[in-house]
Amino acid sequence: MTTVDGVVPDGVAPDGRSGSAGAVRARQSPAARIAARAGGGAMRVFLVLVALFWLMPSVGLLLSSLRSPQQIAESGWWQVFSAPAQITWDNYSQLLSNDKVMGSLLTTAAITVPATVLVVVIGSLAGYAFAWMEFPGRDGWFMVVVGLLVVPVQVALIPVAKLFGAVGLFETTAGVILFHTAFGLPFAVFLLRNFFAEIPRELLEAARLDGAGELRLFTRVVMPLGGPAIASLGIFQFLWVWNDMLIALIFADSGNPPVTVALQQEVRQFGNNIDVLAPGAFLSMVVPLIVFFAFQRQFVSGVMAGAVK
Repeated sequence: MTTVDGVVPDGVAPDGRSGSAGAVRARQSPAARIAARAGGGAMRVFLVLVALFWLMPSVGLLLSSLRSPQQIAESGWWQVFSAPAQITWDNYSQLLSNDKVMGSLLTTAAITVPATVLVVVIGSLAGYAFAWMEFPGRDGWFMVVVGLLVVPVQVALIPVAKLFGAVGLFETTAGVILFHTAFGLPFAVFLLRNFFAEIPRELLEAARLDGAGELRLFTRVVMPLGGPAIASLGIFQFLWVWNDMLIALIFADSGNPPVTVALQQEVRQFGNNIDVLAPGAFLSMVVPLIVFFAFQRQFVSGVMAGAVK
């Protein structure tokens, strides 16, 4: 580029590039430059290797559940690749005939589904109220809800156990459902309130001008728009309740426990009962995976909501 007396024109960098482009490149941080250069094939290969390493315990559990107890005691699960004839479905046949383990799966479902539905429904209603309804002390009550997020579950075990014992809910399915619902609501209200608050006010006002009441506005406008956040909340709550062992061990019926407690009892009573433990543990892991992958798209949309404007 031609200059006069060595003076560079405005808007042009000394190397001939436009000043704006040069400024953008100059403002990039080292982390941003590293991330831009690492977005190629090498990063994809690295992520695939990390994913395979992360899935290795699950694959090992699956292959162990397809081997006989003698083979499990003699060699590792990776021997299946060199001797595929080891694979058998006898362990799962025995598991299906084990009334205790199969009953525990039904008990877990009977606890998880109501606890998830109640948290989603009540959390959605409360989140909408905190976001768009005016009532005395709204901000103060919301701060109380936020404060409950930092209360650990262990603090409430003894007081709630005494309360459930007084009202007859100790060692009952209803008591476990109520406990999970109560401790899941603060996070649900916090998450959904913040998501619902991002809905354009003009959209709600237009619906009110058309004669929509609060309930109709909630069901016809807010709920469809809040689908990603609600799906994310449902997945979080489902995984937490399904995989819980502490609450189930304390408050559930010892004669008909959830699957996590049932498998723990099998380990305690029959340490070498691997033909029941391996398939039972894999089945208890498969159900949350199915739920997650079924709602994966909504989960990612809910997590990323508000990240990109």
